Amino acid sequence: MRTQVIVVGAGPTGLMLAHELRLAGVSTLVLERLTEPNPQSRAGSLQPRTAEVLDLRGLLTPLLDGVPLTGLIGGHFAALPVPLDCTPWQTRYPTPVPVSQGRLEEFLEQRVIANGGEVRRGTEVLAVSQTEHGVQVNTTTGDTLHADYLVACDGAHSTVRKHLAMAFPGQAATIRSVVADIVLTNRPVGTSEGGRHFSEMVRGTNDYWTVLHPLGDGVYRFMFGSLTEPSPPRDQPVTEAETRAALQAVYGPEIDLTEIRAASRFSNASRQLTNYRANRVFFAGDAAHIHLPVGGQGVNLGVQDAMNLGWKLAAQLSGQAPEGLLDTYQSERHPVAAGVLANTQAQGVLLNPGGAAEVAALRDLMTGLLRLPEVNRHLSGMVSGLDIRYDLADGAEELVGRRMPDLDVVSGGGVERVAGLTHAGRGLLLRFDDGGSAGVVGGWADRVDQVEVKADGWRGSVLVRPDGHVCWAGSGDGDGGLGAALTRWFGAPTGR
Repeated sequence: MRTQVIVVGAGPTGLMLAHELRLAGVSTLVLERLTEPNPQSRAGSLQPRTAEVLDLRGLLTPLLDGVPLTGLIGGHFAALPVPLDCTPWQTRYPTPVPVSQGRLEEFLEQRVIANGGEVRRGTEVLAVSQTEHGVQVNTTTGDTLHADYLVACDGAHSTVRKHLAMAFPGQAATIRSVVADIVLTNRPVGTSEGGRHFSEMVRGTNDYWTVLHPLGDGVYRFMFGSLTEPSPPRDQPVTEAETRAALQAVYGPEIDLTEIRAASRFSNASRQLTNYRANRVFFAGDAAHIHLPVGGQGVNLGVQDAMNLGWKLAAQLSGQAPEGLLDTYQSERHPVAAGVLANTQAQGVLLNPGGAAEVAALRDLMTGLLRLPEVNRHLSGMVSGLDIRYDLADGAEELVGRRMPDLDVVSGGGVERVAGLTHAGRGLLLRFDDGGSAGVVGGWADRVDQVEVKADGWRGSVLVRPDGHVCWAGSGDGDGGLGAALTRWFGAPTGR
């Protein structure tokens, strides 16, 4: 069998990438070793930038399916008791959005299949080989698959990464902890079904630290670790005995388990591939980088990896990509992940409930700093991903490289949002009363939409890539470098 792209892994990263590829008409096959979706709750909400990315494709509203976005509480940095506020970042989603990772995966898989993609479950990769012109994959189902490109989105213990003998440098795990979905005999005192900041759910006593987070219908996500006992191996099954011991040590002997629905171990390992590409194989999500899972940053990072790579890979396959476009995936996404690894390592130090008195003093100091608007803005932008600015041009206008705000604009069709103009996954030239760029897009009309709009405080023109990041801004007579920007990001105009 031959397809244009094989995606290995049906998590949020792989499925988002498959969605982007199918949107561009690329034949796509997703391979997933699990026969059924992972039943564990995992990330319980989406960071603001993930919500924006989904909104760019019209996916967020049906994903929410009527879930209200009012009364939500801001995210956290190292479980400090000051909510992160993303309002200064000009976003419609100033707090994490209450959509679980499981729900996101289910929804994206349905969309991929509905758009003509294939998700083949129960299929594990046995071997990967490459030639100058393509990739060959052998699977446990006896198939030999061929593709132009392969993207490994198969998680922290990536099979593809191991088959290609890719080094995964970084910091090895020093602690391992447990996360479990559990049902309790009765609700612990001081807990509720929602409306509490993450910092209120963290407790540490009797040689344990715990987080007990209600999922609804009497089910809780329970995270815990021992402050004195050595960490069990990663593959050792989580037992009722160890879960009960942690639960009762912190919440009292009257609390007991009814059942453990799902459980796994996680660590503070922090690693990143040096190169996200090995010839015709790319790496994204946890296959490219791992870190302490704090604040839902892993899903945020992976979905944006997919959004960045998808349109570039599609352009390459269509023959329209300018030289070096695929190389920008590495140059743009590698520094972003390195920043996340750094901030999660810092949070790991602050989160340490068994740390010395100096850690408590540092937490008090950081709590005071977080109450300062500028500090809160800085950390909220970092954790949410709203502060990302790709280095697209030296000395460029401040907006270039940043995410395009989802403005309310007036166009020929009336009042609409910028996000509503990006559902097709094409480039977008927004002309805010600017005659200088009129007609310039003609040679790229098959790849870039041009829309005349009005918005308070905005003048000139802005060129937006399919991933929602601005790649040119200007105004005045002539094209002001717009033609060069179109060529750089969207290839030569039609007819050349």
